[in-house]
Amino acid sequence: MSLPLSGIKVIDFTMVQAGPACTQLMAWYGADVTKVERPNGGDSTRHQLRDIPGADALYFTMLNSNKKSIVIDLKKPEGKAVLTKMIETYDVFVENFAPGVVDRLGFPWEKIHELNPRMILASGKGFPEGSRFSDIKAYENVAQCAGGSASTTGFWDGPPTVSAGALGDSNTGLHLLIAILTALIDREKTGKGQKVHTSMQESCLDLCRVKLRDQQRLERVGYLEEYPQYPIRKDGKYGTFGAAVPRGGNAGGGGQPGWVLKCKDWQKDPNSYIYMTIQDTNWVRTAEAIGHPEWAHDPKYNTARAREPIFFDICAEIEKWLADKTKYEAISILRKSEVPCAPVLDMKELENDPDLRANGTIVEVPHPVRGTYVTIGSVMKFSGFTPAKVTGSPLLGEHTDEILASLGYKADEIAKLHAAKIVDPAVQVAKTAADAKIVAAGEAKARAAKTHAAE
Repeated sequence: MSLPLSGIKVIDFTMVQAGPACTQLMAWYGADVTKVERPNGGDSTRHQLRDIPGADALYFTMLNSNKKSIVIDLKKPEGKAVLTKMIETYDVFVENFAPGVVDRLGFPWEKIHELNPRMILASGKGFPEGSRFSDIKAYENVAQCAGGSASTTGFWDGPPTVSAGALGDSNTGLHLLIAILTALIDREKTGKGQKVHTSMQESCLDLCRVKLRDQQRLERVGYLEEYPQYPIRKDGKYGTFGAAVPRGGNAGGGGQPGWVLKCKDWQKDPNSYIYMTIQDTNWVRTAEAIGHPEWAHDPKYNTARAREPIFFDICAEIEKWLADKTKYEAISILRKSEVPCAPVLDMKELENDPDLRANGTIVEVPHPVRGTYVTIGSVMKFSGFTPAKVTGSPLLGEHTDEILASLGYKADEIAKLHAAKIVDPAVQVAKTAADAKIVAAGEAKARAAKTHAAE
C-alpha cells in the first residue's frame, strides 16, 4: 500500500533532535529520506550518551529510523556537486544547523530556489529570523527558558524549572513538519516551492499559550483564582502575585483545580501518586467517591468558590483516603464516578505498557549493532493507512553508493569520490557491518546465558 508521502524525496541535513524528529516522521509516512552526514563521525548524537561501546547511541537510533545515510565532505567542490545534484532532484531540504551554516557552505535559499524552483527549504532554528537572539545557539533547555515554559514551571518558592518533555526539540520538529506539509500542499496548487522557518523559542511559546492567556487575565484583575497563590492562604505560604504569571506547582491550568496526591507506599516509590482533578459539575460524585458524601451538599464545600480557600485541606483529606490504596486501585475507584484522574506512570511502566505496545506506540526495533531496542512509534493513528514499520537507523554512510548511483554517478566516478575522500569510504561501512555482527553475536550469547541462569 502506498503511503501518503511516497514519492517525496527529502534531504535530511539535520542533527540532534528537532530536525531528525521531523524527518523521521516523514520517513514513517512514506517519504524517501536521505540523511546527509559529515565525515569523521556524522550526526553528533551517534556518539552522545552511549551505552554500548562502538554502537550508535540510543539518542541517534530513536530519531533516525527508516532513513538512508550518505557521508559527504561539503567543504570540497566535488562534495558540493553531490549536494547540488540532490537539490536538483529532491523535493524538500530540511536543516537545523546554527544560523548561517548552510549559507556559508554555498547554498543560500536564493541558490537552492534557482537550482530547483519546486524545492521546499525547511529551517528549524533556536530563535526567529530577525530576533535579537537569532545568533545564539539553542538547545532544549535554552529554548524552554526563552519560550516561557521554565518561568511558569515548578513551585512558587523555587527557581524556574525545565520540563522533561522536549518542548524545544521534538515539539519544534512537529511544528516544522506541519510547515513542510502545508508548503507541499501549496506547491500542488502553485507549482512553486518556498522557504519555511520554525524556531524553538516560538514552538515552546505556542505550547504555553494558556500562560499567555493567564498573563492578560493577571494584568486585568491582579490575580489568578486557579493558582495556589489565590486567595492568600495561611502566613503567605503560597506567595503573592507579581507582575508576571507565577509558577503554580501542580495546579490545573484550565480552570478545573487539580493536584498530585500521595498513594500507598509513596515513601518507597517515588511515583506512587495520582493526578486528580475536581470538576465542579461532578462534585457530588467526587465527594462520594473519596469517602466524604457529607461534603456533597455542605455549603462549605459544594461550590468552587467555597473550596478555593480550603483546597489543600481537601487534598489532605483525599490523601488520607488514598493512604491504603495503590495508584491503580485509586484510579479503579475514581473512574467509576467519572472523576478525571490518572496514575503517575514512570518510564519503566510506560516501556512495558501492554496497551501502548499493542497499538504500536511502543515498538521493538532490530538493529545490526545494538541488537533489539525499544523506541516510540507513530503516535498518530489513521483509519486509511498504517505508517511504515519502524526500522533500524542507518549505519554511518550505509547508503552512500546507492544514493550516488541514483543521482547518475557511474561506478568509476563513485570509486574516484571514495578515493578522494569526498564521500565516506565503502570499506568503513563494511568494517562497521562486520563489527556489528560481532557485537550482535556477543549480545545474543549474553542473553542466552542470562536466560539459562534464570532457569
